[in-house]
Amino acid sequence: MKKSVIVTTALIILAGGGFMWWSSNATDAPAGAPAHSQAEAYTKSALAASEKIYDFGLISMKKGNVNYAFKVTNPTDKDIMINDVATSCMCTTAYLVEGIKKLGPFGMPGMGPSTKTNKIIKAGGIMYVDVVFDPNAHGPAGVGPLEREIQLTEAGGSILRLEIKGMVKP
Repeated sequence: MKKSVIVTTALIILAGGGFMWWSSNATDAPAGAPAHSQAEAYTKSALAASEKIYDFGLISMKKGNVNYAFKVTNPTDKDIMINDVATSCMCTTAYLVEGIKKLGPFGMPGMGPSTKTNKIIKAGGIMYVDVVFDPNAHGPAGVGPLEREIQLTEAGGSILRLEIKGMVKP
């Protein structure tokens, strides 16, 4: 009986290890396609941003919120539906600004403001993504380097990623 318990335990460990190895190598790419380039093709957005990373430099907790507006364009000849705008942390919110219209706030999924938008950016159109970062959201422990991401997800699942960086000081 002792031998069967050891064999069963060994088989369970091997099966678990095999499953973990298999899942770490799985991709969303179709079978037979080069994994890296195909996975990128599925997530590349048709939307364009004049810059995708903005560095605030030093951010003072004493001075409060900082914001930056990313310019996003639709360089195609078709309207694009943005279904979702999400941030990577509750300390960051985003607004979609088109002319005098401002939609939002949009935040971290499941942690406050909604991420659903269903906003169309017209062919050749321009929109701004106004990103607001609250340096006090994490309290005194929140000092140091910061990197946060804002994702605009199109109806087809493509994602435009924007990023803010900085160094939070007291």
